[in-house]
Amino acid sequence: GNPTGNTLSYENMKDIVEFCVENQLVLMADEVYQENIWRPDRPFISFRKVAVELGYRDEQGSDLQLISFHSVSKGFIGECG
Repeated sequence: GNPTGNTLSYENMKDIVEFCVENQLVLMADEVYQENIWRPDRPFISFRKVAVELGYRDEQGSDLQLISFHSVSKGFIGECG
């Protein structure tokens, strides 16, 4: 997402998680604007939630390395820069 309130679909997020696992990539999820969602039909879903639902757990040796970013100031004020 970003200040416009745009979000990825759940299916897109699943594809990204699987792509990262298959290619041994670290998934760096910019979830700073999770409070700025303007479409009720597209709620915020964290990449961690998607990963857990796909069977990837928060434990050492997991096939998925996930880093999620959040910011108090940007998340609530919705400003960039």
